[in-house]
Amino acid sequence: MRDVVVGGKYRHFKNREYVVLCVAKDCDTLDDIVVYKALYGNEDIWTRKKDDFLSKVDKKKYPDIVQEYRFELI
Repeated sequence: MRDVVVGGKYRHFKNREYVVLCVAKDCDTLDDIVVYKALYGNEDIWTRKKDDFLSKVDKKKYPDIVQEYRFELI
């Protein structure tokens, strides 16, 4: 099973790169939340549920995307 690598550099399927800062817990739901930083532009900090971060690309919505997962470790 895939897991998130803290400090790992990832490529989003739309070809942008990010680094994972940590995995946190949502205080209300206790869901694992990935905290990651863009490696472009203003280097914004983003969060996404871990399950979504590790999910596969929706090939019906994005049929031309070759990458299998939303974020892939590079």
